[in-house]
Amino acid sequence: MILPQCEIFYPNSTQEILFVGGGRAPNVDWFKKVAVGRKIFCIDKGIELCRACELVPKFLIGDFDSAANSAVEWARAKNIPVEKYPADKDLTDTQLALNRAGEIFGEHVALLTGCFGGRFDHLYSTIFTCAAIDRKIFLADEREIIFYLRGGESAEVKFFKNPLAVSLLPMTNSCAGVTTKNLHWELDGATLTQNFPNATSNRLDADKISVSVGRGTLAVYACF
Repeated sequence: MILPQCEIFYPNSTQEILFVGGGRAPNVDWFKKVAVGRKIFCIDKGIELCRACELVPKFLIGDFDSAANSAVEWARAKNIPVEKYPADKDLTDTQLALNRAGEIFGEHVALLTGCFGGRFDHLYSTIFTCAAIDRKIFLADEREIIFYLRGGESAEVKFFKNPLAVSLLPMTNSCAGVTTKNLHWELDGATLTQNFPNATSNRLDADKISVSVGRGTLAVYACF
């Protein structure tokens, strides 16, 4: 996964889908860079950013309680498939989008932007929804990045820009066997617990780090 701030190395041999949500909009230049070579799946208000950047998505989904009517009509005029759902529903727009993308595109890696900022409950739902899906999912904009490691997985990250902080956040009750390399405060087979998330605000000792987890689901977070 190549982003303007870093490259995250992990086994991958499948397509990457860029999801655009209706939260804090990413920087336009950043967004245009990450859109290159990736299919775009818009979620509700995310269509406004695509319209502004003149990037035509492959699909648009949502209840459209926040998207401008003119942006939705722009999508219809571009013959983009549009699925509208009632506002009174059990799933969030993001949950619907992640489910439908699997049906539409098959196996893929998800890159979700426009997901930070705004209401905490929306972000909370998105972070834990993505952690529970059995698919590689990255959340990113120019200011924040999150990706997940599940039991037995590891990843290397090469940073092109030095982050302000790197944090390791348990998404399950506990994460065992957490090991890092090239962080200032290293972990070697550590156990991190969700009710005492103390592996936060670490910093780099080199431009490339590695993180692995033996058991549980771990979120790796970087801010810029």
